[in-house]
Amino acid sequence: MDLFDKLRVENGPLGQHSHLPEDYFMFPKLEGELAPRMRFQGKEVLTWSLNNYLGLGNHPEVRKVDAEAAKEWGLAYPMGARMMSGNTVHHIALENQLAEFVSKESAMLLNFGYQGVLSVIDAIVDRKDVIVYDSESHACIIDGLRMHLGKRFVYPHNNIDNLEKQLQRAENIVAETGGAILVITEGVFGMSGNMGDLKSIVALKKRYGFRLFVDDAHGFGTMGPTGAGAGEHQGVQDEIDLYFSTFAKSMASIGAFVAGPEPIIKYLRYTVRSQIFAKSLPMPLVIGAIKRLELIKTIPDLRTNLWKVVGALQGGLKEAGFSIGTTQSPVTPVLFKGGAAEAGNLAMDLRENFNIFCSMVVYPVVPKDVIMLRLIPTAVHTLEDVEETIAAFKAVKKKQDEGVYLREEIISITR
Repeated sequence: MDLFDKLRVENGPLGQHSHLPEDYFMFPKLEGELAPRMRFQGKEVLTWSLNNYLGLGNHPEVRKVDAEAAKEWGLAYPMGARMMSGNTVHHIALENQLAEFVSKESAMLLNFGYQGVLSVIDAIVDRKDVIVYDSESHACIIDGLRMHLGKRFVYPHNNIDNLEKQLQRAENIVAETGGAILVITEGVFGMSGNMGDLKSIVALKKRYGFRLFVDDAHGFGTMGPTGAGAGEHQGVQDEIDLYFSTFAKSMASIGAFVAGPEPIIKYLRYTVRSQIFAKSLPMPLVIGAIKRLELIKTIPDLRTNLWKVVGALQGGLKEAGFSIGTTQSPVTPVLFKGGAAEAGNLAMDLRENFNIFCSMVVYPVVPKDVIMLRLIPTAVHTLEDVEETIAAFKAVKKKQDEGVYLREEIISITR
């Protein structure tokens, strides 16, 4: 068999729609200013797929600082990795401000969230150590685990009784290897929207002596009294040993950071290969991140507006009889019974006839008989946006109940 024979998009979950233009499902193009209403396939759509939780992506103060920083510094400066020639007082200032905000001794900037998680995991464990992780962990965590040469055990999502069983297995192994135990979970899970049960996890720390790494990409900026994340929300921020977040969500930018005890962060500066062997984060992104963090800290109305929209959207969907799973965060999954074929038709109907754009999730991310439409409310959506969306969802649910989406193709798109 030729390796390339099996590398065909038509063999995947959306294969029956592979004849569509590639920028429809696989790589859709949303055009225009970042806003709740953008353009898709030449017409305006109400958009619920941008992780721009606080609306900072197009905030006038942010746009001004981004433009000024790009004009002053360009995108090349600083040149080189941080260890060699890419360090600046601004990089250090941002790290200090991030550490203070999430109540940690020290923080380290990283170029990307995905790359950062993978690289931190690789740096802190060796073949003697055991990793125990939540089954719904993000792909960046899973890929970090693939690099781990030691044992790893998974526990069903938020199943603390099973977590303890895995910790007992891990304890037996490290007693022989002389290694240690690392537990990895997320603050807010990006698909279901529920939080990792951090409070129950940290209750086990004293007994099993593990360290806890939390990826809080969706919790940073949205959860907790100050927006410092899921740990703050659950009152256990001090018990998180390594706190991680990306700038790609609430900060509406590029970059990431990991925060924790000063000696450990110092160790990571010398061992995280993706930073040692990569160019430093460009200055405009650093200056822009400083402004974004300032707004998160000083304008609580950003979170207030976000949660007003979240409450209206999630409350309205539940009142209309929709299942939104177990979400505890702005992430809003709307769950339907059905397969990938129905999912494609349903999503196309929403986009073409109701002008609603949201992300569609099918197997293998969710079970084969489940369709998930994931909505991401933001601080710049309106209550009118919510009403329009709920009305559209009611209409497509009625059509699904009537079997309309089981037809081979209900909408023809050609170009």
